[in-house]
Amino acid sequence: MALWFLITQELSFQKFMKQSAYVEELKYDFNEKAELRHTETHEPFIFNYYKNTLERNSKRYQALGHLLECYIYELLEKVCKLHKVYIPIQAIMEPRSFFFMSENALTNPSLLLVVLQDHGVFRAGQWSQQTIVRHGLQHGSQIPCIQLALQSDYGIIVLNPNDNFMDLKLEKDCQSPVRYPIESSSREMFHTGNPFSFPRLSQCIPKKHSSTPEEHTAYIWNHFILKSAARNVAFIVHGYGGLVFMDLLVQKKWEVMNKVYAVALIDSAHHIEHQLGNDTQLLAWIKHHCREWITSHKPLDKPVATVLKMDCPKVSAGTENHSLAPSTSLQSIFKYLKNALKAKTSVHFSRMPIVTRSCTKRKQST
Repeated sequence: MALWFLITQELSFQKFMKQSAYVEELKYDFNEKAELRHTETHEPFIFNYYKNTLERNSKRYQALGHLLECYIYELLEKVCKLHKVYIPIQAIMEPRSFFFMSENALTNPSLLLVVLQDHGVFRAGQWSQQTIVRHGLQHGSQIPCIQLALQSDYGIIVLNPNDNFMDLKLEKDCQSPVRYPIESSSREMFHTGNPFSFPRLSQCIPKKHSSTPEEHTAYIWNHFILKSAARNVAFIVHGYGGLVFMDLLVQKKWEVMNKVYAVALIDSAHHIEHQLGNDTQLLAWIKHHCREWITSHKPLDKPVATVLKMDCPKVSAGTENHSLAPSTSLQSIFKYLKNALKAKTSVHFSRMPIVTRSCTKRKQST
């Protein structure tokens, strides 16, 4: 509690609220417990501010979401001391995405942690926007994870896999304090009537090398993670981030198997059979290097049965709420990473030579 009190005092959310066109409608700030509360009534956020007007309430919530995004970015830079890195590296006059990393992320010879979030309207530094609004920064933001990693001497890279497009219409209207999220999942949620969702947009152009979470992650792997000095790389991935990691594992098999020593999957959306197929090396690797915390009624860390025997070991996240799973399992995950590092053995994985008929004949003739 003391830590969050210092953080929220050092960087008040009210500063961002005053930039909004919804100053009167969004009188909210984070209290000493990092919970979002009304500055006058001290009540939690109310979505139905305008009675029975879904569109106006959605735009108001949308404005709040953008302000939270900006606030989290500033917390990453000013509180966690991370650096914002724009990609592609050489791009200047085209839409760019970005991610965050610590000063020593590429030079730390020992440890590097990569944080990969779920798919949704939220950006780097957030596990879930809804969870920040409903339960506070302690549960919905990645700040506790990042600080724990830094305290444990990890270099850290925080990916931004949902920053995929630039909306041309909004770029023209750059004076507006409200920026709309643009990924397809957001549009689908709006049409299903989810109150935490937003309207359909047009004139969106993809950001080079970041048009999908998979593309974003692969680019940062190739240009940053793979080139880092760290001998021991770990991943913490949530939801769709698990599917993205498995895609990276398949595409960069030998690199990932040699560079990554542990993967903590949180209620992951990956599918072993569809993604890894019958690759016995990959299946053996994930059994020894991955563990998944899944939503369950069981107490934290209790083993949970899995339908697929080939999948990695699964334990309870200590909650049945997907969005709360990263925060409830956080301490357990870092304990797992620490133990996995101690148990690590130096094994170098390499491609097996392909035996051909001509090769076999040459051997027989010698």
